[in-house]
Amino acid sequence: MRALVVYCHPSPASFSAAVRDVVTERLTAAGAEIRLHDLYADDFMPGLTRTEWEGYLDPSVNRAGVMRQVADLAWCDTLIFVYPTWWYGLPAVLKGWLDRVLVPEVAFLMPDAENHDIRPALTHITRLGVFTTCGASRWLTALIGAPGKRTLLRGLRILCARRCRTAFAAHYLMDSATPESRARHLQRVARTTDRLVRGGGLPDPFALLIKEQRA
Repeated sequence: MRALVVYCHPSPASFSAAVRDVVTERLTAAGAEIRLHDLYADDFMPGLTRTEWEGYLDPSVNRAGVMRQVADLAWCDTLIFVYPTWWYGLPAVLKGWLDRVLVPEVAFLMPDAENHDIRPALTHITRLGVFTTCGASRWLTALIGAPGKRTLLRGLRILCARRCRTAFAAHYLMDSATPESRARHLQRVARTTDRLVRGGGLPDPFALLIKEQRA
């Protein structure tokens, strides 16, 4: 197993850092090779430049400033994100990582004469994990629509392997978190990571839809 962990938080003393450590510990225990992208520590620049935008459709140009990130994305078969949910979505730095790294011919193939829609290019990724924290409650996050979760577990998931397994764990109400709730959540993170590694993550929603239709 080759796991790329994309971590996004400005403080090394954050609870997100503790979540990241549990995830990497469980991956290591499972014998995985791990590459970590700490976006703040790496001073990753999230803004798409004019040059990158103008060369967005050109594979010889669109990855020039993110070669290491693209190489690690091509290397991994397991992709995991650890980040805090801010304003119901992804932190700006993480959203910028998606904008600059998940470009045409890397994450997806553009429409052409035979295909009217984009096609997935991350079909080597068979596991996708999302670990986050939310200041809002579970019900309020769901009411808003959890746009950050949707971006990764729907928008990105559809570009991965057809039977890509997914896993998700969130600590809600972080503003009123207690040492006990944090400890329970870290245990949940460990269990969720273990299930993802063993192939027991969330089932492929498309496969379930097909099964229901056949039934």
